[in-house]
Amino acid sequence: MNSAVITETKTSMKTIFSDFKQLTKVGLSLSVVFTSATGYLLAVDVVNYITLFLLSLGGFFMVGASNAFNQVIEKDTDAIMKRTQNRPLPTGRMSVNVALTIAILLTIAGIAILYSINPKTALFGAVSIFLYTSVYTPLKAVTPLAVFVGAIPGAIPFMLGWVAATNQFGIEAGFLFMIQFFWQFPHFWAIGWLQFEEYQKVGFNMLPMNTKDKGAVHQMIFYTVIMILVSVAPVLKLSGTFYIHPISAIIVALLGVYMLYFGLKLRKTLQNTDARKLMLSSILYITLVPIVYVVDKFLH
Repeated sequence: MNSAVITETKTSMKTIFSDFKQLTKVGLSLSVVFTSATGYLLAVDVVNYITLFLLSLGGFFMVGASNAFNQVIEKDTDAIMKRTQNRPLPTGRMSVNVALTIAILLTIAGIAILYSINPKTALFGAVSIFLYTSVYTPLKAVTPLAVFVGAIPGAIPFMLGWVAATNQFGIEAGFLFMIQFFWQFPHFWAIGWLQFEEYQKVGFNMLPMNTKDKGAVHQMIFYTVIMILVSVAPVLKLSGTFYIHPISAIIVALLGVYMLYFGLKLRKTLQNTDARKLMLSSILYITLVPIVYVVDKFLH
């Protein structure tokens, strides 16, 4: 085999790998793995690394499948929006049949892996895929309530780890679900604000009342406040065995206030730069808060 053929083969493999990463949104999938893992660590006293690995792998497949199904459904609209035009399906680098096959295989593998942990974990994984692909995705072109529906599968990963560890959905898992559920609204509405014109091109309703105004920002601020309150509530021993100490509650509150600051700033300026800062601060929040919870547990 000559060098030209070897180079071409390497390039081809690199493209295939890159397309798979785009189809499954590897970065997002890994963030879900991280959140699920922290939920698991909060629930256990002794870590079972096999269970943790299975949870991570099954969670990765679950989110990858959802993203792949989503891109199959939205192939035509992805071709219109600038930020999605270079995805594998709109460009023709990958066929719909190949993408659909990947999505189905990831679904089967993901649910099977989660079922090997316990049936409840598999059930929540299956519900997440169904809601994201069959309800949230088509609703985006119908009503702004799509964000509410999408927040349900989006909030499952954090509590999925707890369910994987305990095989129970109790008040603790419910609190973890609510934290990530309320977080979704300022996060995705900030993205909806930034991409408003792009979403308008394809008829997606991604802001409250589908308007880019102070009313939308008021909703972002409201849900940010609710998110902060729910996130610090475990310090009051309202969430069963899921408890955090006062110092951790203060840290969590400050992270929330940092988010809230950019929401209030966006209300004043209505500028994309502040919407982007709100979005980035929300990512910081959902990354650091689970870490604070886990550190709090293992330090005490």
